Amino acid sequence: MEFAKMKNAKGDRAFSFIVYLYLSIILVIVLYPIIFILSSSFSAKDAVTAGEVILFPVGFSLEGYKAVLDEPQFLHAYLRSVGYTVVGTLINVVITVLAAYPLARKDLKGRGLLMLVFAFTMFFNGGLIPTYLVVKGAGLLNSPWALWLPAALSIWNMIITRTYFQTTIPHDLLEAAQMDGCNDYTFLWKIVLPLSVPIIAVISLFYAVEHWNQYFSALLYLNKPNLYPLQLVLREILVRSQMSADFMGETADSAKMLGLAELLKYCLIVVSTLPMMIVYPFVQRFFVKGVMIGALKG
Repeated sequence: MEFAKMKNAKGDRAFSFIVYLYLSIILVIVLYPIIFILSSSFSAKDAVTAGEVILFPVGFSLEGYKAVLDEPQFLHAYLRSVGYTVVGTLINVVITVLAAYPLARKDLKGRGLLMLVFAFTMFFNGGLIPTYLVVKGAGLLNSPWALWLPAALSIWNMIITRTYFQTTIPHDLLEAAQMDGCNDYTFLWKIVLPLSVPIIAVISLFYAVEHWNQYFSALLYLNKPNLYPLQLVLREILVRSQMSADFMGETADSAKMLGLAELLKYCLIVVSTLPMMIVYPFVQRFFVKGVMIGALKG
């Protein structure tokens, strides 16, 4: 008996060692690119161009960030992207909840057909040109609504939210509330939403990341620079720096501009991802719970 326990203990330790070793390797694979980009953004442009940066910054410098901050449009684009993200996420969450809650109710007639119609749009859509024509026909070009309305509802997020409602909000709770004179709107606002903070935090993060990284839709629908989100402005900064280096030819100034363009790549990555990295820890505690419950088959 004792021999069997010792054998099992050795087997458990060996298994734990393999698991920790595997997870450590995965951690290094995932973490190293982030550290490399961050270190490169704080390094001297000559060191970045020469490939001298491996793990830590070489020749600490803030030249790349200074070049980004000196861009006149940068601050305005940053604030615009914050506005696009906040308003767009609010629209997304409201529409998602209003679509998911009725579909989670067992007393909704035809909900199976409605879910089929919603699911159909996940696999088939009109395509790029018809969508552009619809946006243009609706008069949304060169308007923030062109970024908000076409992507107002993610069917996948709606299904996750609906499943969360089905598995977390018992039908008996609705019946008890109705006996106390509670209507559907009050039940949704005062009971369902307070109990659904984890899934709302999760879908808010999903939508916020999509809006913050908005690039292609803005490129299609916005032609006025004063409406450009941050991603388009950062692209223009990078393109201009590369073009300047190309036009200078084989000169010392060209080498400097080329080094600055290489440095800007890493600085722009850090600048564009920093807000989402700051927000994520605040919703991380809801993330696993919301996704796992919402992912259950309903």
